[in-house]
Amino acid sequence: MNQSLTGIAAVAPAIAMIGFFACLIGGGYLLIKGLQRKRAILLLIMAVVLLGNVLVWTM
Repeated sequence: MNQSLTGIAAVAPAIAMIGFFACLIGGGYLLIKGLQRKRAILLLIMAVVLLGNVLVWTM
């Protein structure tokens, strides 16, 4: 199932990984500073979901 990705499909995993790192850093920052704990946890969950999506796309 290793088909070469073309067009936007080739760029989507890279954009999702940028989003993954942004959510991971933002959620970690909020959690460490003790600000908006609920939002921090949601950002960390979103980061895991983005990572899962990238893994599925690249298989």
